[in-house]
Amino acid sequence: MQTRVIQMEEGKDNGILIRSVKSKPFPAKLLLILGLFLAFALTVFVISVSTIKYTGLQNVVTTVTSGFVTCREDEPNGLSKWIQPPAVLMHNMTDEELLWRASFWPRRKEYPFQRVPKIAFMFLTKGPLPLALLWERFLKGHTGLYSVYVHPHPSFTAKFPAGSVFYQRQIPSQVAEWGRMTMCDAEKRLLANALLDISNEWFVLVSESCIPLFNFTTIYSYLSRSKHSFMGAFDDPGPFGRGRYNDNMEPEVPITKWRKGSQWFEINRELAATIVKDTLYYPKFKEFCRPACYVDEHYFPTMLTIEKPMALANRSLTWVDWSRGGPHPATFGRSDITEKFFEKILDGKNCVYNGRNTSMCYLFARKFAPSALESLLHIAPKILGY
Repeated sequence: MQTRVIQMEEGKDNGILIRSVKSKPFPAKLLLILGLFLAFALTVFVISVSTIKYTGLQNVVTTVTSGFVTCREDEPNGLSKWIQPPAVLMHNMTDEELLWRASFWPRRKEYPFQRVPKIAFMFLTKGPLPLALLWERFLKGHTGLYSVYVHPHPSFTAKFPAGSVFYQRQIPSQVAEWGRMTMCDAEKRLLANALLDISNEWFVLVSESCIPLFNFTTIYSYLSRSKHSFMGAFDDPGPFGRGRYNDNMEPEVPITKWRKGSQWFEINRELAATIVKDTLYYPKFKEFCRPACYVDEHYFPTMLTIEKPMALANRSLTWVDWSRGGPHPATFGRSDITEKFFEKILDGKNCVYNGRNTSMCYLFARKFAPSALESLLHIAPKILGY
């Protein structure tokens, strides 16, 4: 068998390489060529392995590791897109798209990641924030426990320095008219944008004339320990309550559920999502609650009374003074800012908190004029605690 193989190979060589037939050393040359080829291939292999070992292997591992992290953080099917807040608040979504996106919320109470609940401070403003320095002081040192959102007139563009808590916190806005549905639209717009941050748990609506009455730690503790959300929702049988009701709102909104309350509220994440997802009550209020029915005083209180009545403390956390009469509360300037003035606010009423009576009924107050800023900055460390 071995002789035949050799003969067959020699015969094949005779047919192809004619010059080699005449020379007996041919097989030795062939073996030399093959040997050189194998040596070359082995050299290339050794060099390649060495290269991978000392340089390429690290790159490969890094690539694999990076790919794994990317899968968890950046891939469309990963969890990251659901738990990372938007890096930029300005976006191109329409209100309809925004409300639809913000209406997603987890049905499970447990979170599969470390979550630190935050307070979302939502500023509904006409334009500038004249009391911004006071809020800067109030929020200083509490990064990671709050978020800020600003909804001004669409023609206004805020210009805050990079270190400010208000820097790039303006959301896409539209005109908000007092007493009309556009005001509620602005509030829903603020809620929807704040809901995009999964860590926001409490949502506080304030204006440019609002101030905090306590330091941040006290307010955070008050909200986080409360069993209820704070929105006024009371049944007013008079002309400014039930007198504004329109029978065309039935059956979705019966008069027995018609409620009135202040537009300045604090609600938890579940109630915020309930407001944002609403498409049942909104058309009724938009069509049948127009001045002299002021929709911002009735829409949210009534809807939540129907949907989530046990979740409401039925009071606002924002103090205002209606004692001077008129359609708007009193405004306070530089001369009003005294210790006696704040004693009246802080100790002037008893209310219920988690089933117990308390004198700590308000966490915020309004309306303060720009002229009050200097006096507020001076008195805040002693009276307000920040």
